[in-house]
Amino acid sequence: MKLMLRRLHTYFYMFSVLFLYLFFHPFFYYFSRKPSRYLVLNKLRAKWAKWSSAMSGILYQLEFEVDFDRKKTYVICPNHTSNLDVSWATLIPKSNFAFMGKEELLQNPTTKLFFKTIDITVKRDSNISAFKAFKRASDHLKNDITMVVFPEGKIAEIYPPQLQDFKIGPFRLAIEQQVPVVPVTSFNTWKMLWDDGLKYGSQPGICKIYVHKPIETVGLKLADADALRDQVYAVISQKLQDYED
Repeated sequence: MKLMLRRLHTYFYMFSVLFLYLFFHPFFYYFSRKPSRYLVLNKLRAKWAKWSSAMSGILYQLEFEVDFDRKKTYVICPNHTSNLDVSWATLIPKSNFAFMGKEELLQNPTTKLFFKTIDITVKRDSNISAFKAFKRASDHLKNDITMVVFPEGKIAEIYPPQLQDFKIGPFRLAIEQQVPVVPVTSFNTWKMLWDDGLKYGSQPGICKIYVHKPIETVGLKLADADALRDQVYAVISQKLQDYED
């Protein structure tokens, strides 16, 4: 019975996402037509993400380690356990931002508009695709567009989820463009909805997110990318260990 209720909740959450997407779509479409309009597009995207989650009783509680200027440009690196991670991540930047995600998101009716415009797709296990994606991400950073990149690369097929090894790409990207990295720890989002929710369902609740202080990259060289990756991994891993629900 409990699993059935959780699955019903997942379908209601999906309905909420789609319902509000259709409501926002004319605005999304208009503001996605020109890069000069992307900032407004992202502000609307954040409202859609927040409101569609709230309709199904899922709320986001963000705690910031320090009060940093969120209008500046960063590479934001959260751990990844849930499709909800994309929703709460839209609430962190106050500047323009873009996601990097798997190529399959071009087929999703609620994400393809963004991935055909401001967001960046990458084909897994394709070095050429990865090169092109990170070249475009570099251009975004040069144009003051914050990049949100999940360094694990995907949601692992492990339940309960465990922090997976980080890929080097986002850290090389941050060093090349000399922009700070912002580690983000999502503590319990997976308890509300793990992965896409289809296996174990979902439930209302408060997703607790900890935004760590930015790590500067000014003066770092590409040879320091491994150390930067390990530092960010250690920060998130330690915070997960310290967390008490």
